[in-house]
Amino acid sequence: MVFPRSASPAGFLVFWGNRRAWSGTTAAGNTDGGDEAQGGHISAEARINERIRAPEVRLIGPKGEQIGIVSVNDALKLAQDADLDLVEVAPNVRPPVCKLMDYGKFKYESAVKARESRKNQTQTIVKEIKLRPKIDPHDYGTKKGHVERFLKAGDKVKVTIMFRGREQSRPELGFRLLQRLAGDVEELGFVESQPKQDGRNMIMVIGPHRKKSETKAHTAGQPQNRPVPSPRAAAAAAPEQVDNEPAEDGAAVSGPA
Repeated sequence: MVFPRSASPAGFLVFWGNRRAWSGTTAAGNTDGGDEAQGGHISAEARINERIRAPEVRLIGPKGEQIGIVSVNDALKLAQDADLDLVEVAPNVRPPVCKLMDYGKFKYESAVKARESRKNQTQTIVKEIKLRPKIDPHDYGTKKGHVERFLKAGDKVKVTIMFRGREQSRPELGFRLLQRLAGDVEELGFVESQPKQDGRNMIMVIGPHRKKSETKAHTAGQPQNRPVPSPRAAAAAAPEQVDNEPAEDGAAVSGPA
């Protein structure tokens, strides 16, 4: 027997066209679960103090000393007496491991360390240079200058040789050009990925000898170049010299006639 969707009793199988589903609690599952039934939010922060649910914990002192397995009430009392927090540091073991610490100070120091680590991280950027197998010598010099500039800055360079038409039957031209470029910039970088054919292109990756962080530190340690003043400007800036020595007290000073 088929019931209307709005009037179907709980637990009956209802047909809607070619589809079927259990109505009521059978289709929706347990509705008493609240957020757990609907996939509630999982907090990534550690449980502290009264939020710890285990009856017993393995307690660690504020200086890292092992206190042992104690009841959570005793651990909370010790934390209160020491004016510290009881923090669950290993919740997946049985019993969970808790430590006495200043949780606010711990979060602040962790945030500072994370910020410093992000500051010290260097992002490697891969630059790309495209060449033709029969490139003009002047254009080759310009492209080589770009590759040297990228390597000096600590970036990797992806060199791509583009073949067109009948050039695809002469891959050795691109291979020799890449070998020539690698030899010209060997003082600044090394061949990280050997030349390989990729469709109509041939690709080679050159990596720098010096990392980007080392390049920045070396650049920061070098003295800045300051402009040297011209002799005329130096003479104009110098104080005017007086040939006559200062007269003694009571002596007449010679002046213009």
